[in-house]
Amino acid sequence: MSERGIGRASFFLASGTIVSRVLGFVKAIVLVAAIGQTGGGPNAFAIANGLPNAIYVIVAGGVLSAVLVPQIVRAGVNPDGGAAYINKLLTLALTILAATTVVALALAPALVFVYGPQLDEASRHLAIAFALWCLPQIFFYGLYTLLGEVLNARKSFGPFTWAPVINNVIAIAGLVAVMVIYGDTPLGLPPADWSAGLITILAGSATLGIVAQALILFYFWHRIGLRYRPDFRWRGVGLGAAGKMASWTFGMLLLTTVAGIVSSAVLSSTADLPGVASVATLDYAWLIFMLPHSVITVSIATAYFTRMSEHAHRGDTDSLRSDVSAAIRGIGLIIVLAAAGLVLVSSSFAAVFQPGLEGAEIMGPVIVVYVIGLIPFSILFVVQRAFYALGDTRTPFFFTLFQVVLFVGGAVLCLGVRAEWIGIGIALSTTFAGIAQLVLAIILLRRRLGGMDLPGILASYLRYLLAVILPVIAGFIIFVAFGGLTEGSFALESRPSAIITMIVIGSAMSLLYVLGLWLVRSPEFRGFAEPVIRRLRRR
Repeated sequence: MSERGIGRASFFLASGTIVSRVLGFVKAIVLVAAIGQTGGGPNAFAIANGLPNAIYVIVAGGVLSAVLVPQIVRAGVNPDGGAAYINKLLTLALTILAATTVVALALAPALVFVYGPQLDEASRHLAIAFALWCLPQIFFYGLYTLLGEVLNARKSFGPFTWAPVINNVIAIAGLVAVMVIYGDTPLGLPPADWSAGLITILAGSATLGIVAQALILFYFWHRIGLRYRPDFRWRGVGLGAAGKMASWTFGMLLLTTVAGIVSSAVLSSTADLPGVASVATLDYAWLIFMLPHSVITVSIATAYFTRMSEHAHRGDTDSLRSDVSAAIRGIGLIIVLAAAGLVLVSSSFAAVFQPGLEGAEIMGPVIVVYVIGLIPFSILFVVQRAFYALGDTRTPFFFTLFQVVLFVGGAVLCLGVRAEWIGIGIALSTTFAGIAQLVLAIILLRRRLGGMDLPGILASYLRYLLAVILPVIAGFIIFVAFGGLTEGSFALESRPSAIITMIVIGSAMSLLYVLGLWLVRSPEFRGFAEPVIRRLRRR
């Protein structure tokens, strides 16, 4: 795939991700409006609705991303284009996912206890009720990823990022139904008083969205000529290599799950305290953190990943090094501005979920601490995929082990701080451990590739940082003019005013950043801008 092709694919991926993420934020805002942000009910739903994704990630999440694309690229040289291999691999994976889902449903009470050990009895029973509706999502998360990664490997990038739009629309409709039927009853409702109907609509609509998100991808399979036919003849088709890769990734996911359990357990210790960051609060802060990562990093890196896998399969290390450098520099072009902007609008972003100064003071600092690690987190995403393209999942296991040990140590230390600082401490542990993980990962990748274009990458990022100085100053001035962190200020008083504040600051910073990139002669930006300027001049 050419650079232009990667650019088009990245744009298509990003456009779908933007729409789905915007709807995801709308869903999160409506969820807070429907059931609140803190207290036993929201915490029970946050834990239960997070279980399917957590368990799916343990069983297959990263395994599929790490294994599927490189293996399908290699199988593409077969006379049938890899169709038989895809059917066998998909059948095996779906069998494992189905069995996992059944076991998880049977163990729902134990899973709720593991992820929320300090929930009181009523909250625990409510979380179990939610979990019984939510846990079937495991199978459909897996189906969505399987079908989508095959489409990505076949260079059909759009459906994977546009399908979540359907999920969010259905989930939002379910939340609106909750508000229409029950009004403001769920706000502050004690966990013991939640009715079966309320639980069914809330959790059932969340699961229905995941089901639709997965099944719609079969349509796009048909469009590119793929047909799924179950095939249980797994021997003799080279699945051993895929299994070996998957085993290390499975271990890596177990490690990250341990980190998630520790984080949830530490946060649940303050679940019933007012004015303190809860599990739901950190979930929303992480959602905000992941917005630029999903739109920018995942879109660009996914488009490069197929080409990385092709070059790695051919043994073209020089081209692979160039891919890694180009992906990291391309991501940085936008992610630097995104990180700076998120820090400045963090309190307004928090006010979108809970208007007023209190919401900004609870969630805002958590967002800022997470965002400090956004650039390293995005670079690490590319470095990991470079190892996956090489068929190496063993090395990522060890630098993930390093990260998890650091995070767990930091999270445990948070138990000794004041309750209002625990959420910030968890975020700080995440950021510090992620930065340390990136340093180790880069050292290991340099050894594997015989070098990396670190001077070129550092030079590009230095230009990005110089270009963002003036936008940060302007953004801060606008933020202060809109009232900043003042009770009743325009920036915090309501959801519409908070959104307007973010739009004004983001627009001003973006325009000034474009000017700054041009002045510092960023080759990555000029490579994009100059063809556009030439076309405009011809018109």
